[in-house]
Amino acid sequence: MTAVGTSPQVVCVGVVSLDSLALVDVYPDADQRVLASAVEVAGGGPAATAAVTLTRQGVSAAFVGRVGDDADGRAVLAQLEREGVDISGVQVSTRTATQRSLVVVARERRSRAIAALDVPPLTELSPVATALIAEAQWVHADHLGFTASVHALARLRPRPRLSVDAGNLGPEAQLHGVDLYGPTATALCARYGLARHELDQAAARALVSGARVVVATAGANGARAWWSERGAELVEAPGAGVISAGASRGVGIQSTVGAGDVFHGALLAALCRGSSWREALAAASASAALSCRALDGRSAIPDLAELEVFMHAERESRQRTLEVVR
Repeated sequence: MTAVGTSPQVVCVGVVSLDSLALVDVYPDADQRVLASAVEVAGGGPAATAAVTLTRQGVSAAFVGRVGDDADGRAVLAQLEREGVDISGVQVSTRTATQRSLVVVARERRSRAIAALDVPPLTELSPVATALIAEAQWVHADHLGFTASVHALARLRPRPRLSVDAGNLGPEAQLHGVDLYGPTATALCARYGLARHELDQAAARALVSGARVVVATAGANGARAWWSERGAELVEAPGAGVISAGASRGVGIQSTVGAGDVFHGALLAALCRGSSWREALAAASASAALSCRALDGRSAIPDLAELEVFMHAERESRQRTLEVVR
């Protein structure tokens, strides 16, 4: 829990889940049985994993969401509490089960297939959750927390900045008032009916729609950011490759589950620490790369000390490469 008398810097609103994960060589066909080299049960969810990343990297965070009044709900909340995440704004429901997900990770394609329990989005937040948000610097919402976050922020003057993990956000969601819009590159292009090579045009349309900063993640190809502070001016700031950053340091990649969630949490953590956008993008990409060492999305999230060591080694490696080229 956040220390008494303090307020979380970031409130993460949306999904917490209990994930059952299996690592296989290839995806099974219909009615086929395959053997897994690893099977795990771990905490997940975009907003919840972002909150864990924040606390590990020195930024106080709260999670606001819904769990069922069941063993799964108690388990995921205990996990968050052990990570130092404030859970005082969580709703415990007797009518909705705790989110569960089944995740199959295939080595052959370095990809995953996910089946998630269908649970309703949050519509309204409790007074406790609203009070947490009122004192925060940022609110970070995923697809199930977006609507409730927008409603809560509309009643606050001044209000915290709004960050949105938009990987699963529907095209009907309005971007006006979104300070940091974070879709995958694929989702961003799909929102506007554009091809993948038209990413710049899709980002420009998101800015025109009201987003103040757009950060699109693209797996091994890293992340790119666009923002407009003076009219139509666009600035691009590419980040380090998520998977390639890990590979260049000999980091074994086991699974990309949760890497995008870690990216968003680490990006906000760096911004809260006062980093520039370029520095924050690099820290977020490096954090996501390191998180891929584990099958689940949380156990390998780096703390701030490990992240700084990793990034220092990366900078030295790039410097040596430049010297050789010269």
